[in-house]
Amino acid sequence: MPANDDPANDDPANDDNAIAIIGTAQTPAHARFDAPEVVLIMHCVNQLLGDAGLERADVDFTIAGSCDYLSGMPFAFVSNVDGMGAWPPVYESHVEMDGAWALFEAWCRLQIGDIDVAMVVGSGKSSPCDGRKVFPLQADPYVVAPLGLDPDALAGIQARSLIDAGRASEESIAEVVARSRAAAVANPNAQVSGAVEVADLLTAPYDMAPLRAHDVSPKADGAAALLLARGDRARELCERPVWIPEIDHRIESHHAGLRDLTDSVSTRTAAAGIGLADGTVDVAELHVTHAHEELILREALALGPDTAVNPSGGPLCGDPVMATGLARIIEVADRIAAGDASRGVGHAASGAALQQNLLCLMEGDG
Repeated sequence: MPANDDPANDDPANDDNAIAIIGTAQTPAHARFDAPEVVLIMHCVNQLLGDAGLERADVDFTIAGSCDYLSGMPFAFVSNVDGMGAWPPVYESHVEMDGAWALFEAWCRLQIGDIDVAMVVGSGKSSPCDGRKVFPLQADPYVVAPLGLDPDALAGIQARSLIDAGRASEESIAEVVARSRAAAVANPNAQVSGAVEVADLLTAPYDMAPLRAHDVSPKADGAAALLLARGDRARELCERPVWIPEIDHRIESHHAGLRDLTDSVSTRTAAAGIGLADGTVDVAELHVTHAHEELILREALALGPDTAVNPSGGPLCGDPVMATGLARIIEVADRIAAGDASRGVGHAASGAALQQNLLCLMEGDG
């Protein structure tokens, strides 16, 4: 938009082409869900449409994020379309990524201006597979994959680098876990929660030293979904739309040896891209699958002490793979819609050791 001197024009609510979240839904993080993945999706979709008073035909564009490798079924994402409603015939897309990247595509698609409503879904059933054997296969096939380094092993190397650099300690990592589990008590979708003492956490055996089992997110089956709408349509369908003025996604080398693992340059760059420092950040939900990552991300985002970080408990209390990043955005949006925050950021990560990072800035009408 052209620059001018009217501050009201900086408010996304005044932009007819602005994109807003108008509805959200999540399933609990199930350690094992005994029905097909499509059932998880249907749960979210039915809730979304019911709350918004929409029929499936009212949704102009549908996009999902998932990973066929989790269930071991080729083209599993095709059957998931049934959960979103294949009739009337849908205009549909898919990304082999977390649902947060599906949100990114839908947000861009709506800005073309020829459609008004989009549905975004992220889902995954990780219980049928061993992720520590599956995900190393996405690494460089010549140099990294033959080493058998899974994401948890690389996370252990990253955590050790952070400690050796004097930027963290085993105690500060355990404090992240303790705070997350305490916060998750109020989250009905959490898989694990409850008060735990840091001293007790530090007595647990190592998994990938210096990380212990509780420092790694519990993988889960689950789904998350939201509705996006543009401009006046968002205002018609939702009393308190949550506007998305900016999204930014940055990628670093997938060769961990070519990166400074104690920093997240891609997150820092994305934060500058969305103008995160231009206003107060009331709440931040971070895609932390290993406890030490929160320390890196906090620094990269320059979050102050007044920012509530992972008040839902975050992925350390339930990690529905391929829906976890989208759930972070939903958690922030829900707090803004409820009036508990006016501005926040949802973060999604992909790849080992925070290799890819996406930031979604959200604001209320305030």
